[in-house]
Amino acid sequence: MSSLVRLDGVAKVYPRVHRPRERLHAFTSLLLGREPKEGAEVLSDVSLEVRRGESLGIIGENGAGKSTLLKILTGVIEPTRGTVESRARTAALLELGAGFQPEFSGMDNVRMKSALLGLTERELAERLDDILAFADIGQYIHEPVKHYSSGMVVRLGFAVVAASSPELLITDEVLAVGDESFQKKCIRWIDDFLAEGGTLMLVSHSMYLVQKLCRHALWLSHGKVAAYGDVHRVTQDYLAWHEARNRVEERHRSEARGDHGHYAVRSLELHTAGDGDTPELESGGRLEAELVLRSPDGRPPIGMFGLVRLDGTPVYGVSTEGAPGAMQPLDGAAEGEGELFRAVLSFDALDLMPGQYLLRGHALDPEGLRVCDTLERGFRVRGETRDFGLVRLPHRWQ
Repeated sequence: MSSLVRLDGVAKVYPRVHRPRERLHAFTSLLLGREPKEGAEVLSDVSLEVRRGESLGIIGENGAGKSTLLKILTGVIEPTRGTVESRARTAALLELGAGFQPEFSGMDNVRMKSALLGLTERELAERLDDILAFADIGQYIHEPVKHYSSGMVVRLGFAVVAASSPELLITDEVLAVGDESFQKKCIRWIDDFLAEGGTLMLVSHSMYLVQKLCRHALWLSHGKVAAYGDVHRVTQDYLAWHEARNRVEERHRSEARGDHGHYAVRSLELHTAGDGDTPELESGGRLEAELVLRSPDGRPPIGMFGLVRLDGTPVYGVSTEGAPGAMQPLDGAAEGEGELFRAVLSFDALDLMPGQYLLRGHALDPEGLRVCDTLERGFRVRGETRDFGLVRLPHRWQ
């Protein structure tokens, strides 16, 4: 099989341009054709060869350099180092809406994109019905593309690419946007494309798609080639790496948070006039709750109280987030346990209807985005009344 694409020692460095001096240095390097002295190297020494009829899946975590590699292959950007050779009629779907003019109608964009892909007016006329049938967006073809959903943009873009009969198809996660029926249609087309001798380079986070459509895989990690070869071997190594990384992260989280969450509830105590195994108070009586939280990093967590009936019906909730000074440091933490913080909530006249209730204490992270731990205590409210509901509201008859 003849070689369609060859990369040798390809690297890409994006210069730092945050400060005026950095922008000047980057501009000077560009004028002189030199590599930037300082910058982010998103690709480093990537070499590969794609032969006619091959199918290559490119995998890796976010930020590994996959999309940058495809942009270099298609000529969208130039490599900082290395050489790129391409001998194929290429069609690419790199970014959602790339190559479409949002102010123009779908039909106008079909004409423009077809011309860019090398179709003559006669060829477009012969294939237009197939393009519209494949896209299947109905009368929206006459609407401006800016009114399209992301799925409709992908439908139209893929339909034009499919009609252009490329030798090499390069696609970057576009199948993840369409609905299930369109994904199946695209996969059937790619299967036929490969069966007829087409060449595919596919970026995807779906190992199922990569294994189904590709014979070989390239695993990029931090811009470098981590593995290259048989698709099943490379994808299995990649999944095993993810599992190992997840186990390490989970172990670190466990070590940081202990048994009850990153920010944990150390204790929750209820104080009433009739303390016992199940604290009791009269309807309208006083209830005090003391919540002690543990912080492994010394930052004050957010404490939250939630009052519910025994059947789980919510009654009331309040947190320390909107109460400056409510969460106070507390001595007594064991060595290596972190720091303790204490909040005391008092209801001077808790006008709950008679029944059994739960007071829940929650430990949230300092940003208030995640509930890390929960502890609850039960109590009973006594009283004689013929009223209904959860609380007794002040009222009078006239």
